[in-house]
Amino acid sequence: MENAQTETVNQESKNMALLIWIGTIFFGFIPGLIVYLIKKDDAYVLNQSKEALNWSITAAIGYVAGLILSVILVGFLVVFAVGVCHLVFCIMGAVACSSGKDFKVPYALRLIK
Repeated sequence: MENAQTETVNQESKNMALLIWIGTIFFGFIPGLIVYLIKKDDAYVLNQSKEALNWSITAAIGYVAGLILSVILVGFLVVFAVGVCHLVFCIMGAVACSSGKDFKVPYALRLIK
């Protein structure tokens, strides 16, 4: 979605996308999944819910890998790094959605197209 899309995003869509990203900080994949399954009529919200869901799945994989690696004491650093990235990317998504911009998380696995 380019700059032309920014003008067409209404305030309700911006607020819904903002809530998805803020909810992802606290509840993981659940807000993105709920909105993805329910809100099919708004393309902007659907796109941001897919992005939040993809990021949540990627972060969950990182947390699991960190927990497995914690046996050799490296995993605690991995869990910490994934946690910081999760917080930062969710805040970046919330800020971008508050102004109606399309946000794509770098390094996220695109499992849901």
